[in-house]
Parts: sequence; C-alpha cells; structure tokens
Amino acid sequence: MKKHFLWIYALVLLAFVGCKSLQEKGNDQFLSGQYQYAINTFTQILSQDSSNLEANQFIAESYRLSNRIEKSEPYYRQLAEKDPSFTSYFFLGQSLKAQQKNEEAIQAFEKAKGYTADDALLARNQREIEAIKLAEGIEDYWPNHVLVNYTELNTPGADFSPVLSEKFLYFTSGRQASAIYPATGTPYLKLFRARADGLKVDVGAIQPLPEFRNEEGLNQASIAISPDGNTIIYSRGNSTSPKDYPETTLFASYFRGAGFTQPIWMPVNGEENWWNSTPAFSPDGSELYFASNRPGGYGGIDLWKATRLANSDFGNPVNLGPTINTPGNELFPRMTPDGKFFFASDGHPGFGKLDLFVAEKDESGKQLIRNLGKNINSKDDDFGIFFTEYPKAGFISSNREGGVGDDDIYFFEDKTPKPKIVNVLLNVFTKEEKADGSIADLPQTRVVLYGSDNKQQGGDFSNANGRVRFTMAPESDYTIIASKGGYFSKSIPYTTKGKTPDPATLIQDVTNISLDTTIVLDQLILEKSIVLDNIYYDLDKAEIRPDAAIELDKLVKILADNPSIRIELSSHTDSRSSDAYNLNLSQRRAQSAVDYIVSKGIAADRLVAKGYGESQLIIKDAKTEEEHQVNRRTEFKVIEIRE
Repeated sequence: MKKHFLWIYALVLLAFVGCKSLQEKGNDQFLSGQYQYAINTFTQILSQDSSNLEANQFIAESYRLSNRIEKSEPYYRQLAEKDPSFTSYFFLGQSLKAQQKNEEAIQAFEKAKGYTADDALLARNQREIEAIKLAEGIEDYWPNHVLVNYTELNTPGADFSPVLSEKFLYFTSGRQASAIYPATGTPYLKLFRARADGLKVDVGAIQPLPEFRNEEGLNQASIAISPDGNTIIYSRGNSTSPKDYPETTLFASYFRGAGFTQPIWMPVNGEENWWNSTPAFSPDGSELYFASNRPGGYGGIDLWKATRLANSDFGNPVNLGPTINTPGNELFPRMTPDGKFFFASDGHPGFGKLDLFVAEKDESGKQLIRNLGKNINSKDDDFGIFFTEYPKAGFISSNREGGVGDDDIYFFEDKTPKPKIVNVLLNVFTKEEKADGSIADLPQTRVVLYGSDNKQQGGDFSNANGRVRFTMAPESDYTIIASKGGYFSKSIPYTTKGKTPDPATLIQDVTNISLDTTIVLDQLILEKSIVLDNIYYDLDKAEIRPDAAIELDKLVKILADNPSIRIELSSHTDSRSSDAYNLNLSQRRAQSAVDYIVSKGIAADRLVAKGYGESQLIIKDAKTEEEHQVNRRTEFKVIEIRE
C-alpha cells in the first residue's frame, strides 16, 4: 500500500514538473515573438486547467500581437470576468468590434471606463465607442465599384500588396516557402512577379522576384517600385538569426547598368528596434511614404514621409500628423496624382480591423478622412490599395471571409452603368404670313441656336421646305433666332424640359426624340403701319396700363431682335372730342409708350413718338363702341433701316 501511494505521488510530482516546464516554454516562445507556438503551448495548459488566468492572458495577447485579435475574445472575456481591468475590457471590446459585435463591444468599452482614471486611456476608449457609432453612417466612396477575388492568382496562404510596374505585377506571397514563421504559424513571405496588363495577370507564369533573390528564414513583403522603375524598396524582417536586424526594416535595391544591386539597409529606418514597413513612392518619386512605430507618433503604428536626398536615398522623416494618424495603426500608404492620400487604418471609424480610407481636401482646403465604404471594406483586414487606372480600377488585399486563403488579392472595377443617351432632334420650320393671312414656307432663312449660356450651339439656313434641324440636349433651355433679308428677325425661347422620357426607363443605349417648332416671320416694309393690338388706356389718360405693357413688351422684343431698324410709334383717337384735345391726348399716349420702351433698354434715338389724334380714322362714321375702338389704336412703322 505504501509503495502504491509513493508511485501515485511520483506521477503527480512529474505532472507538476511537466506543467511547469510547459509554462516556461510558453513564456520563452511569447517573449521571442513566436506567438503561434506560444498559443499552442498555453492551449495545452488550458486543456489541463481552463481557469488558468496566466495562460488565458498569454493566448489573448499572442492573438492580439499577431494581428488576430478577433480570435482573442474568449480569453479576454475570461480575464475580464475573473480579473477585471481596463486592458482586459478594452481589448475584449476591440476583439468584439473586429467581429462586428458592436453592441457587445460598446458594453465592454463602457465597463473599461470603471477601471482607470488615466485621461489618455479614457480618451482612447471613448474614441473606440465613437468610432463604432460613426461607422453606422458610412457611405460608399465609390458606389459603383465592384470588388472581386482574384482566385486564379491567390493561394491557400497569404497573397497581398500587389504593385504594377512596367508590365509586371509584383506582390507578396507565402507560396513556395520552405519554413514556417513562428509568430503566426504560416509560411514565410517572399516577393513574386508575373506579367500583367492592367488587371489582366498571366497567372500561369508567376516567378520569384528576379531582380534579386528572396532570402530564406525571414519575411520579405510590401514592395514599392519608383515611377522610373530604377529603385525597389521593400520591408524585410522577422529573422530568427541573432546576427540579423531585430525588427522589420526597409531595404532598397537600385538599378545600376547591368541589373539591380543587392538590397541594402536604408538609413531612414533609424534605430534598430524601430519597426518600418509598407513603403510607397509619391507619383513623382520624390517622396517615400512608410509606416513606423518610431517615437514622435500618435499611436501604435503611424504613417511618415521622407524626402529624396541628393544621393538618391531618403531622409528627414516627417509624421503625417493627427488627422491621418490615430492612437491605433495606420499602414499601406498610397498617394495619387490628384493629391488624394489612401491608406489603411484600424483607428478611424470603420467596419472591423484594418479599413481603407482616403484623405482629401474640401473646398476650404481642410483635410478630411473618408472610409471607402462597405463595397470595398469588410469586418476583416482590408489594405494595400493600388490603382491600375485611377480611380476606376486596381487591386486591394483582404483576409475577409470567403477568400481563397489567408490574405488574398482582390481587383476592383468601376461598374457605373453607362448613361442612356437621349438626343433631341428639333425640326425648326421657318414660315411667313402672306397679305391674305395664309402661311407659307420661308426657305433660306438663317436660323441660329443658342444655349442657356448664350453661346452659339448651331446655325444653318432652312431648306427649300423651310426646315432646319438641330441636335439638342434633354432638360435644357435654348434660344432660337431666325432672320432673313426683308423680314423682321425673331427670337423665341425653347426648352426640352419635360419633353423627353426618363433615361432610367429606356432600354436602348441611344434614343432619338424628334420635336417640331415653327417660327413665322413678318415682312419688313418701310412706312407700312402695323397695329399693336390690345394697347388700351384709361379714359382721357396716357399712363401705360399693365395690360398695355404686355403688348408693348412684344415691340421691345422686335426692336431688340432687329437692332438696325428705327420706328415711329403712333397713337390714334376716336372722333368724340375736339380735334385739339384728341391730338394732344394721342401725342401724350404715344410719348408715354415710347418712354416705356426706352425704360426697357431700347435706345431713344431709335423711336419717334407721333400723335395723330382723329386725323387718320379707319371708320369715319363710327357709331358703335366697337367701331370707335378700331379708331383708338396704337401703331408702329419702320421709318429707317440703318446699315
């Protein structure tokens, strides 16, 4: 019995010793950045003791630090319940947010407030809450851009950050790897290229980067190529060799005559323990944008800009400031020729982890940050935008659900429907009124079309049938002017508004709508009197009434359309008062009409006011009121045509 007891005691002791060595192994793995190995080790410990808070802590942090915070939820939740703190609730909130469990995330962030009095931590926590609320109102930046997984290009591993240069697509991939990166448990990354024409990639001829050899046992990623194709910059790091650089840093290779040089460490990296990655050139190649966690930033990883020096290197890095950078992480910059700046961030309001954003200036010059929207971004990481035809087509990278592997390359295209074209074909018929009142065609009449901006949009002579045709735009206003020697010129307004179908209801790409209008010209004969109808005055008065003004406006238009004519405007009375009274009254009425026309912008020297009283009665023995009205008339006649 005693021997049996000692044997059981020995097993328990061995188990304890074994557990302790497992704990030490996990600690070493975590501290050396081998996060996936640490996760595996501490998972074994949790299988024996699910309440082990230290194991939960290490697994949660390993997932967070290897950019898989969405998988850390059960471990941070255990910590928050058993050993609540600001960090446990804050990172639980971030994990929930990364899964778009927004209500639960807000609850976690709200609870985090009760475990700190640090203003900076509280501000960061509140920013997370506000970001979730703001994300609900995000609109698509390009509503008609469609994103498609480039399935033929992607592999079950990681494929991301494509860059097009000189008919080749360069990108990062975990294919053909011979070793596993212990931080994530995925293959080490290398640089590859394939022939490409815009979005069309020759996926059957993908090859490792030929400019220089990929190194084994470390990650090479996020390539940038200068606009002239002579400089390659990429990030290199995560080597397990103690003789190598301890952090991810930028390396450069330069084209020198026969080929590219071996990559060299760039001074812009600064201190050896600073993380530097995701480089990109400005459109003219004079500036280098990159991400770094160096001091002087606003959060975890910030975006910086360095200027090309005389020796072709880059120096004097400048932080891009708090409008772009946040307490979170900003990476994968891309400057476009129109001055817009695209980047990935998990600190601005978004849909989960990294989202794609653009910084652009409004009319006042203020820089604004806009999320590209749900048709580009997802709840997972979306990053590494590159345009093959700005802004209509290009690539992004994403590890969203439904992909081929880990990070995948996606292409996008602008699928804005082609607008349905509606052409308005207007037939203008020019005609004249004959002496007998009939209407006849008036060929060889000059017809000119003007837009609402008063610019000429067409002009021609009417044909033998008095017709001329113009092509016009729908929902637009025009002026048509017709003129011919021996006739009064005439201008008429014309609108196509409300005369064409709604383009959304059309099936054909081009629809022609035919409309007609007619312009009747009056003969211009010197000294021929033309009666102005409906020019009425109050009894014994000469003031222009509103109804008379409407008719006089027509004469104003005739004078404006025919700037070379000079007219006499005459007024006539009936015979029911004395000759002298009627003559005076008619003169006052004629002058009043002339004064009105001059007030509308017609030059005074183009008009002569003449009162004839009752000297030119049309019906000499008028008896009825209607007959007297015929005699009470206002006329005009052309007395001169100026050259």
